[in-house]
Amino acid sequence: MKIKSGNGPRVFCVANQKGGVGKTTTTVNLAAGLAQVGQRVLVVDLDPQGNATMGSGIDKRALTSSVYDVLLENIGIAEAARASPKGGYHVLGANRELAGAEIELVQLERRERRLKAALALVAESYDFVLIDCPPSLSLLTLNGLCAAHGVIVPMQCEYFALEGLSDLVNTIKQVHANLNPDLQIIGLLRVMFDPRITLQQQVSEQLKAHFGDKVFNTVIPRNVRLAEAPSYGQPGVTFDPASRGAKAFVEFAQEMVAKLG
Repeated sequence: MKIKSGNGPRVFCVANQKGGVGKTTTTVNLAAGLAQVGQRVLVVDLDPQGNATMGSGIDKRALTSSVYDVLLENIGIAEAARASPKGGYHVLGANRELAGAEIELVQLERRERRLKAALALVAESYDFVLIDCPPSLSLLTLNGLCAAHGVIVPMQCEYFALEGLSDLVNTIKQVHANLNPDLQIIGLLRVMFDPRITLQQQVSEQLKAHFGDKVFNTVIPRNVRLAEAPSYGQPGVTFDPASRGAKAFVEFAQEMVAKLG
């Protein structure tokens, strides 16, 4: 699959309208994995909770400028981005201030295309941009979807997972039709996977039957070290490189690079 990106970076939203499915874990660990295989990566944290920021080792409370300032066009990404101390990638951070951006953006022109415009100014600096979206469909998520070439969907193989997926697919179709004709689903990533649970295997098979090659080959196992890593302010990939979860994310990064050619 070739992603049209001209000379600029490949821009992907990590999105799922269901909460608690590992979006942030996927974003920061894919970023660290891509950095390890030689890619220049920017993580954009679009969630006011700022979990991707904290999970990358950056204190959201100490940010002097954030994605909020970029969306309001007070500052550029080049000035606002910070290096993840251990991750090997850059972060455009978020904090609670971002929750107010929703209201302020509503009355501004080009309100859903501001992130895209900001990213265009740093296109030469990165190979990949990964956008961690909030679970709700909001103006913040729309900014992510309008800026992206595609969506990576982390999914747990559980009973309600497919239901949430149909909502997301409909959202992507609407954005594709009305705002961003480049947008497509790049792939579904099975996360927190436990092969001992029969239901998970069944849902995994259903996903493959229904979505075919849109399901990534790499499967991210349920892994304690990945869950522990954010409390130490770093991705699992660097926190414990020998863990099964870390190895799986590096493998996933390699699959992404190969898939995009």
